[in-house]
Amino acid sequence: MLYLVLGLLLFLGTHSVRIVADDWRTRSRIRLGAWRWRGLYTLLSLLGFALIVWGFGLARQSPWLLWSPPSALRHLAMLLTLLSFVLLAAAYVPGNRIKARLHHPMMAAVKLWALAHLLTNGTLAHVLLFGTFLLWSVFAFLAARKRDARADTPYSQGSTGATGVTVALGVALWIAFTLWLHGLLVGMRPFG
Repeated sequence: MLYLVLGLLLFLGTHSVRIVADDWRTRSRIRLGAWRWRGLYTLLSLLGFALIVWGFGLARQSPWLLWSPPSALRHLAMLLTLLSFVLLAAAYVPGNRIKARLHHPMMAAVKLWALAHLLTNGTLAHVLLFGTFLLWSVFAFLAARKRDARADTPYSQGSTGATGVTVALGVALWIAFTLWLHGLLVGMRPFG
């Protein structure tokens, strides 16, 4: 569990700098230069991610069951993860209405992904991993919206075509992940 906690602290800590110390981040980027800052950020993020994967894998070998979620919640989790993949696609497809409305669909995607996994997994490792990501995404979303409001960041209205592409891409990614990639990467197939 120690490696999982260290990984979460390192990964989410680097991703929380804009939440808790945006001015310091701006000064540090100027002082170090954009490329050095990105390199350090990437290195720390990758190290944190590797520790999360390793620590979670170790924790899953001897799980501490906190509760047994009802199997009916799997259906809700499937819907939430489907919406999460659409939101993830919305973060990258330019000119879509989802991003125009939410402004930060990646954070909303992480929220739904984490909530879906909390609903269907009752071990300490799952609660720690997904609960931490859920809390982080709530604060990150709020901080990003506040930054947008302060900067009066403009967002386009988006187009129907780009929104259609976003939804189709999100659904396709969700299908690929739930039917194939989740089992390959995580060792568990959601549709079992």
